[in-house]
Amino acid sequence: MAFTVLAYFTLFAGVFMFSIGLYNAENLQLNEKGYYIAVMILVAVGAILTQKVTRDNAEDNEIIAEQEQERQLNSVRIPANTKES
Repeated sequence: MAFTVLAYFTLFAGVFMFSIGLYNAENLQLNEKGYYIAVMILVAVGAILTQKVTRDNAEDNEIIAEQEQERQLNSVRIPANTKES
């Protein structure tokens, strides 16, 4: 939970500071500012998707490990008591 909060905080702080820098940049033309804003949005989306994929992969690994344990337990069955005649 703390990592997620920290990730979102740094994302929003970076976007905020970058936006202030672009707003105060007087020597950039409007098309250059638009390019930097588009790149900033793509980087933000990439960071969010990377975090989501990493979290989903960790959950998938846990599920696969549980399924493997269940499969191993089911494959080792204790034979029923049989009486030899």
